[in-house]
Amino acid sequence: MEKIKITLVHSLIGGSPKQKATAKALGLSKIGDSTIQNNDASVLGKVKVVSHLVKVENA
Repeated sequence: MEKIKITLVHSLIGGSPKQKATAKALGLSKIGDSTIQNNDASVLGKVKVVSHLVKVENA
């Protein structure tokens, strides 16, 4: 399965509780944290919730 790299590039301060929980579910807590995830519908849905806070690239 294809993988994507997700990097947190903006702070979660001021974000809604839903956005903070979504970032935590993706394994992101501090600016600069990165994680490799499968490119599937559930992960892309989570990325959509925090799309303004993260950078997504192919891994």
